[in-house]
Amino acid sequence: MRILLVNGPNLNLLGKREPQIYGNQSFEEYLEHLKTLTSAEIFYFQSNVEGELINALQASDHDGIILNAGGYTHTSIALRDCIAAIGIPVVEVHISNITNREEFRHNSMISPVAVGCVFGFGMDGYRLALNYFESKRR
Repeated sequence: MRILLVNGPNLNLLGKREPQIYGNQSFEEYLEHLKTLTSAEIFYFQSNVEGELINALQASDHDGIILNAGGYTHTSIALRDCIAAIGIPVVEVHISNITNREEFRHNSMISPVAVGCVFGFGMDGYRLALNYFESKRR
């Protein structure tokens, strides 16, 4: 199984950015740990640029995609339309509980076209999303 894990804007700053919300661990550190928990091949892409995220999703030939679109979650109709068009199952992940934050974060453009959503479990949300794909493989 091949999984593409995509992180959007500002997630390159994990471990430094608002540690009271996002924790002290860098994503690269967490990704190395995540890879030890699965037999799936995990491919990673991060960008702060909306068009680059769309290009990565459109170019994907993976079995599934785990997407944390960051701030684009709440604004990007273009990402939503891309996910609806590509035919690859996408699980939406957020480190924080987006419904427990500012009002503008409560609405996700991604959720209606995702197969599922995981939020509020910290970095462990990525593992939970991966577990979903692994359960579908059995």
